[in-house]
Amino acid sequence: MKKSVPLYMISDSVGETSLKLVNAVTAQFPTVEFDLSYRFPFTKDETELRNILGDALKDSAVVVTTLVSDNLSQIVSDFGERTGLQYINLMAPFMDIVHQKTGVAPLKQAGVVHKLNKEYFDRVAAIEFAVKYDDGKDAKGFLEADLVLLGISRTSKTPLSMYLANSRLKVANLPLIPEVPLPEQIKNVPKEKIIGLVIEPDVQQKIRTNRLASLGLDENSRYANIDRIKEEVDYALGIYDELGAFTLDVTNKSIEEAATLICEHLDNSL
Repeated sequence: MKKSVPLYMISDSVGETSLKLVNAVTAQFPTVEFDLSYRFPFTKDETELRNILGDALKDSAVVVTTLVSDNLSQIVSDFGERTGLQYINLMAPFMDIVHQKTGVAPLKQAGVVHKLNKEYFDRVAAIEFAVKYDDGKDAKGFLEADLVLLGISRTSKTPLSMYLANSRLKVANLPLIPEVPLPEQIKNVPKEKIIGLVIEPDVQQKIRTNRLASLGLDENSRYANIDRIKEEVDYALGIYDELGAFTLDVTNKSIEEAATLICEHLDNSL
């Protein structure tokens, strides 16, 4: 069985820097299962940062930061020393070396690596859209989205939404639950924009069981019951057929691979 390592990526900007390095490092450990769904861009509030660190500690996660703020970086450092949370700051050591070498102080401004152009602002807007309309928080988002992801719980809807947002796609997503009726707005979304995510029930059961264990909850709950999962999958497939959605099996697929297939579908259908 693969060892599992949750990674919390925290940035006071978009967070692309940490994602690129994390992808490069995790590729060197093919026998380790990394959970890259915990991404926290635009983290600038101290209380929010402390809450994220608290969740990371509960999940026994490794924290990767690209924070240019001395104050926020110190909060992470103090928390790590006090609790034993494992973390790495990708920005500060390099900036310190350059400062010592040149005598020039860094700007300490988040996001200066990005040019202030339309492409950048479109990306930021897409990320904010993905956050706002995550998990069906507001049904009107389905009609404004470039893409709508549907799927039962733990099919990578949120991490896929955030990853695609970095390609400037406005993505809304909705968890499918047999007992909860579909929002009427979904029926008015062009079928080409609807992506139905599926996963093998036995793989889904392992994911849910691990999630429950990480939260200290009963692993034998209905949430991780194989018959319940099969029921949810059958329900989801029925919905996809009814809506004419493009169906994507995400079993054992990385977020990057799934996103690539979704973009190919969009290129071919829109």
